[in-house]
Amino acid sequence: MSKTKRKFSSKFKSKVALEAIKERHTTSELSRKFELHPTQINTWKRELVNKSTLLFETKSKQVRESEPDLEALYSKIGKLEMERDYLKKSLVKLGWIEK
Repeated sequence: MSKTKRKFSSKFKSKVALEAIKERHTTSELSRKFELHPTQINTWKRELVNKSTLLFETKSKQVRESEPDLEALYSKIGKLEMERDYLKKSLVKLGWIEK
């Protein structure tokens, strides 16, 4: 009978790593509590510490990337206004609407 490989969510990993960083319990206590090998807990803890700086670096990049391209939006608005005016003039010529 073979063991299936357990897969852990990122939420669970971060919970375990944060508990390890808080150091309220020893690694062996945490391994019993979460049914994990102590090496796995230390690996997640190390990964959290090493990658924590990325959290704050990418946030400012994400804000810049999520800002809309105002120049493109303004040109689109201008184009749509021109199309609307053209269609309105055409409908007035045909007598379908009044000016």
